[in-house]
Amino acid sequence: MSFTVAIVGRPNVGKSTLFNRLVGKRLALVDDQPGVTRDRREGQARLYDLDFRVIDTAGLEEAAADSLEARMRRQTEAAIAEAHLVLFLIDARAGVTPLDAHFAELLRRASGKTVLVANKCEGRAAESGLLEAYGLGLGEPLALSAEHGLGLADLHEVLKLYVPQGEEAAVALPASPKDVAAQEADFGAEEEGARDYGPLQMAIVGRPNVGKSTLVNRLIGEERMLTGPEAGITRDSIALEWDYGGRPVRLVDTAGLRKRARVTDKVERLSAGDTKRAIDYANVAVLLLDGAVGPEVSPLERQDLTIAATVIEEGRALVIAVNKWDACEDRIGAMRLLRDRLERSLPQTKGVPIVPISALEGRGLDKLMQAVLGAYEVWNARLPTGQLNRWLEAATTQHPPPAPKGRRIRLKYVTQAKTRPPTFVLFCSLPKELPDSYLRYLENALRTDFELPGTPIRIFARAGENPYAKPARRRRRS
Repeated sequence: MSFTVAIVGRPNVGKSTLFNRLVGKRLALVDDQPGVTRDRREGQARLYDLDFRVIDTAGLEEAAADSLEARMRRQTEAAIAEAHLVLFLIDARAGVTPLDAHFAELLRRASGKTVLVANKCEGRAAESGLLEAYGLGLGEPLALSAEHGLGLADLHEVLKLYVPQGEEAAVALPASPKDVAAQEADFGAEEEGARDYGPLQMAIVGRPNVGKSTLVNRLIGEERMLTGPEAGITRDSIALEWDYGGRPVRLVDTAGLRKRARVTDKVERLSAGDTKRAIDYANVAVLLLDGAVGPEVSPLERQDLTIAATVIEEGRALVIAVNKWDACEDRIGAMRLLRDRLERSLPQTKGVPIVPISALEGRGLDKLMQAVLGAYEVWNARLPTGQLNRWLEAATTQHPPPAPKGRRIRLKYVTQAKTRPPTFVLFCSLPKELPDSYLRYLENALRTDFELPGTPIRIFARAGENPYAKPARRRRRS
């Protein structure tokens, strides 16, 4: 098992700042506004010679049992139960508040694995709060400044005391020359095309309140993500390691994307940027639509088209899932309208898989995952050069390229430059004169003839070398 540390405390004491400091990346959203973090986020942390798992949690608050704050608190309690060590943060500049004292009492009763951390201790303003922290009954407080990186050496000494006995993976040893040589050999294998891409990166994207977090919970089989009737609950893009039928999957739940003109809150802008980064790093993006629509109403709205276009522009494989399908009044009509609008508005997604599901009921999820795995295979497809050039000859015979200014463009040959997404280089006589409409014709023919549905295809026209061109003479130096 891995060594796990949970960071808890009331809102706005610097939990996410400390989390980002330990993982070495700005993974968690940070803002002066309290209550930014809602779901618990996990990351792989490293502090000097210690490697461990760290969990960022929502701020502890007292609230009614059915409220959003109470659901956030239950997520924090789950993180506390899972952790080997709990870092209880307080704001030393603000001093000990009644809420700090209340939750310190609960932590003292529930567990003996709590370490009190007085954060924001970078100036004299924190001295009185640091002294007040002794009254919480959790032992000597650890003075820290997560923002400025002060006190990390003391934190390291404390963490070493709580490493479980026999936990070999918690201590990172320096690499031996033999390990370095093995890594270099692996790198050489990657260069030869034998690269192991690791887990399938799968991002769930869509508008707010379409059921993204509910879908993630149903897929992994536990209430891991915060859900509820409120729109926009998810703010951070939360990545989860998951196994589907023996296939490792990195599942990413994202915040809902609204029209840019409607986004006025700073935190929502940060969430939108986090979602965009999740799309950038994804292999397959599942666009979730709200299927609870009336007759003659398409589940695909303009904002959905914008999100789908973003996925395609970034070169990611796309799968469309229509959620709440059990609540759709006219399923045949809604599916017809959906396909018609996709064909008119996003012709580059021709053949994209569309899977009706019900995340709440758990229906259609196996079909969804089969569509995701199929889209991933297409996204990684590599076509033989000989077969490609035979196809090019047939395609140009059926529809010859145009002849601008009376000069026919001669297509010489085509080859696949890379995968993820499939990218091709077309060598021709006049690449700048080749219109985009003809490239789209070739793209659609590739998609149809080689069965590459839904995935983005990129074709770049290049000029081949002229074998009859005389090489430029070099001037002799006097």
